Order: sequence, then C-alpha cells, then structure tokens
Amino acid sequence: MADSEFDLIVVGGGPGGYVAAIRAAQLGMKTAVVEREHMGGICLNWGCIPTKALLRTSEVFGLIKHADAFGLSVKDVSFDPKKVVERSRKVAAQLSGGVRGLMKKNKIAVIDGHAALAGTDAQGRRKVAVALNDKSKATLAAKTVILATGARARQLPGLETDGKLVWSYKEAMVPERFPKSLLVVGSGAIGIEFASFYRTMGAEVTVVEVMDRILPVEDADISALARKAFEKQGMKILTGATVKALAKGKDQVTATIEAGGKVTELTVERVISAVGIVGNVENLGLDGTKVRVEKTHIAIDAWGFTGEPGVYAIGDVAGPPWLAHKAMHEGVLVVEKIAGVPGLHPMDVTKIPGCTYCQPQVASVGYTEAAARAKGHEVKVGKFPFIGNGKAIALGEPEGLIKTVFDARTGELLGAHMIGAEVTELIQGYGIARTLESTEAELMHTVFPHPTLSEMMHEAVLAAYGRTLHL
Repeated sequence: MADSEFDLIVVGGGPGGYVAAIRAAQLGMKTAVVEREHMGGICLNWGCIPTKALLRTSEVFGLIKHADAFGLSVKDVSFDPKKVVERSRKVAAQLSGGVRGLMKKNKIAVIDGHAALAGTDAQGRRKVAVALNDKSKATLAAKTVILATGARARQLPGLETDGKLVWSYKEAMVPERFPKSLLVVGSGAIGIEFASFYRTMGAEVTVVEVMDRILPVEDADISALARKAFEKQGMKILTGATVKALAKGKDQVTATIEAGGKVTELTVERVISAVGIVGNVENLGLDGTKVRVEKTHIAIDAWGFTGEPGVYAIGDVAGPPWLAHKAMHEGVLVVEKIAGVPGLHPMDVTKIPGCTYCQPQVASVGYTEAAARAKGHEVKVGKFPFIGNGKAIALGEPEGLIKTVFDARTGELLGAHMIGAEVTELIQGYGIARTLESTEAELMHTVFPHPTLSEMMHEAVLAAYGRTLHL
C-alpha cells in the first residue's frame, strides 16, 4: 500500500462511516475508510435505499389497482417479480457507486478489507491491522480511529434464518418468486415495511408481535390507527403473541404461535424474521482495550468516545436509535469534536425523527404522549385528521392523523407523531422546530402554504390550544 499513516481511520463505510470520513477530509485530516464488503453499508445496499425502491413499486401497484377511484381505467394489472427486484438492486448499486465517487472527490483512501485494533506504535498512534480482501495483510496507523461497523439481524433460537424458507431482510429483498403467504415475526419498522410491501403485492400476510401493540416505539394513538389501516388492507395481526416453533417442509413452514393463552398453528410459504439487530463487535481487536461492549453494542459517552484513548464509535454498533441519519449526524459530531470545532452540542436522540415507509406511512420525533407524562410533564395534546385537509382529499388519501404534544407550562414542543400520506417528508418540519426549541407561539405564527398536507401540522398545533380552524 502506498500510504499507511493517517490522521483518522474509519472502520466501516456505511452512512455513519463515510460521512464521518468526508467531514474529516473537509477539516483537513488525512483520512482512510476500511470497508470489508460494500461502500454505503447495509443502508445503501441492503436496507434503507433498496427497500424504499421496493416500497415505491408497491405504492404504484396499489394506486393502479384503485385507478377507478381517480376516473381511470386500467385492465390486466400484473407485475414481473424479476424486474421489481432488478430495479431495487440497480438503485442500490447506483448509490453505492456514488459513495465511492465521493471518497475519490474528497481524496479519502478506501481500503477493502476487515480491520481490527492492534495496539499503538512508538509514537502513540493507533495501529489497525487489515486483512485485505485480496488475501494480503496491511498495518495502518492513525491518531484516531472511529469504529462504524454497523449491525446485523438478530437470530433467535428456533427462528434462525436459513435463506430459503426463513428469511432475513436480505432474502426478503431479492425473492426468486413472490410468496403467496407470509409470516412476519416482529412489527418494528423493518417487519412492518416488508409486511406492507408483500401485502400490497398480493400475499396473505400475518404479523406476530410479542408486545401488546404493533410499532411499539410509536405513540399509542398512531399504533392503533396503523393496525386499523393494515387490517383493513387484509393483513392479519397478532399482538401479545410469540412464535414458539417453526416446522419446515419442502416449500412451506408451519409456525406454532401462542397468543392469549391459546396455541395455534399457521402454515405459510415463507417467514421473515425481523426481531431486532445486534452490533458487529466481533474480531475488532477489542480484547485488552478499555472498549466496553454492552448488549452487543459498544458503550460510548455523549461524544462517541469509547474510553480507549483515540478510539470512538458511531452508528448502529454504538446503540439505538438504529437509524442511518442518526449515524450520519453522529459521525459529523464526533469528527468535529476530535478536530476541536467550537460550539458543539452532544447528540440528543429526542430530536432525531423516525420514519416507517409502510402504507400508510408513519413518522415521529420527540416524546410520545405517554413518555412525556412519565417524565412529569403536564401536557397539551393536539390532533388533526387527514379528512379535514383539502390536499389529502384531493390526493385520495383521507385517512391519517397528525398529533402534537406540548409542555403545558412552557409551550415547548415535546413530540409530534404522524400517520398518513407523505408524513415521512412532513416530519422534518417538527424536527426543525425541536432543534430550534420552538414553542407553540412560533409554530402558530408560521404561515403554511395552501393547499398542502403541511397545513395539518399547523392545525395540530392549534388543536392543542383549542384553536382548530378546519375541524
């Protein structure tokens, strides 16, 4: 290798890693990224981006099936599974290639291989041993190392994925054929997105969730509306339920499910396991260091520091929320902290929006109503339904809700929660409000354009103070 000494080495080229590298290069650091598989990480290659391509296909397919509601006539509606998957993979490949282009533009060294901490050199720099993908080995050195190795699907005993009958997210994205029946275990964002995709494409879908409601991290009102919408679409949902065993046949799986004290069996063509993730902390050279692993994730302080001199961690490997945009922001924050940029603020996860791209979409930022009350806040809650919005009706998307939660004493916006068309785009408005520490006064005096879905954001604020205009 031509260069082996750097100011910063980033281990992992996912959203957090490559963005951290770019920011470091902008700040004048000589930077390298070590990536063992795909630049862009899981997000660009097997997560955020290709799943959205699939979900866009299902959205269009769903609209076509209801074309008559728009005065259109479409006959013999069908789809080509191979082309659906090919489009998704092409989108992923385009963006992954784009990340490599960004590395080149910013003069960041990209090293293909598996990296591990290997102590320090005589100058006190961190050493990183790399098993290169071409089977050779290299040793790098840098003042600082950022671990951004991401995470992978959790495997539960008896529910292990096998790539054929029991799928992880990877197999679910590239099926050779679309199953006619499907069991999804877990109703977080990943599980619900796949459940929504396959149901819209025609599969009989059953979702099993161990908690008492689906999308359990969301506000209870939003979870309830989501369940109602999914069941209206024909999805079967079992909450407070556990999959006790899977019996595999030649081309089907029989699941034993316990719910409400009763045990039943369900036979489906395929199962998707979406029961969470575990951090990629193995074989990173952490033994003998001060880096602590807690519940499969690297423990860090408010600035990403691991406790081991010169070693930081960001993104999914450093714990929740497991979101690409959290990893990106964290990467920039850590690099700027290392560089001594003044005026920084530690990460506040309550200001990070969460989005689920099912149909209808779900999005939120800040505290749920229950969480706000649990923290001792006296709250004012505002709600505004999509049916009261002209743009929503014109779009043919009249089902949905926007909910706001304010501190009754100070007027601080504590949280916002949405379900309905395009709410994954709308939520950032409330994200900005949270960052700016806005109160109801600023939001009430903000002029929202008409006719737009965003008007409902205004109305949901007004509703919290008894001033709703269009309901």
